[in-house]
Amino acid sequence: MSITVTPASNAVGAFVNGVDIAAGLSDKQFTELRQAFVDHGVIFLRDQDITPEQHIEFAERWSEININRFFQPVEGYPNVAEVRKDPDQVHNIGSNWHTDHSYDDEPAMGSILYARQVPAIGGDTMFAGQYAAYQALSDGMKETLGRMWAHHSSRHAFGALAYLQPTETAQVGKRIGNPELATQDSRHPVIIKHPLSGRPALYVNGDFTVRFDGWTQDESGPLLQQLYAHASRPEFTYRFKWEKGSMAIWDNRAVQHNAINDYPGEFRLMHRITLEGESLEPFVVT
Repeated sequence: MSITVTPASNAVGAFVNGVDIAAGLSDKQFTELRQAFVDHGVIFLRDQDITPEQHIEFAERWSEININRFFQPVEGYPNVAEVRKDPDQVHNIGSNWHTDHSYDDEPAMGSILYARQVPAIGGDTMFAGQYAAYQALSDGMKETLGRMWAHHSSRHAFGALAYLQPTETAQVGKRIGNPELATQDSRHPVIIKHPLSGRPALYVNGDFTVRFDGWTQDESGPLLQQLYAHASRPEFTYRFKWEKGSMAIWDNRAVQHNAINDYPGEFRLMHRITLEGESLEPFVVT
């Protein structure tokens, strides 16, 4: 049987029906699912009832699994990261626009996030399409950015200096750790050629991009802030409402995401598997 794909917005995202991960996917279904991922940047599945083992088996059809260095793993499953917020915690994880693992030399291809428990109201995730963000740039900006590279780092986000205040340490708890492993520095094109689609996408993000190649951080700041604001313009976004059993599979090379922190006093538990990617090449206008 074939799957059905329904776009969620004009810029990013699609809902996929006809997939039951627990029952297994045929090669034809998986090929169609992967194509929807390439075409739409992020795909959404509802009503999945899976075990961690099935989550892992499904992820391994996409790529080798990237074991996250900093997130608390699910007990007994080191390659599944736990993304949680307890009722007494004020801060959530991922509440800024970002792209996972851009600090790696070979950034993560994608992430598979599965909802175990969600609040009655709130806890949505927003996605922003970076193909659309690129297309909306002026011709002059496309030409300028097409020649530029940017530096990304994990040090300021996950390193020892990231959580200096006791209140911040208490809020983080055991959710994020191993600051000594935050040693990643990478350099990527500002405009990448997507490895699967071949399309140009804007590739800077507020959590991990630190400066442009050959520029200081102070010099880079104003243009980076302009690009961050541009990348998340409302017309490029889609806001996904989670339900228990929902799954989102997003392409870190084509989208940014932002976990909305609007559910005080409630519990939210997600399981995330990150998929290994590859080095990124600049998009060259011919």
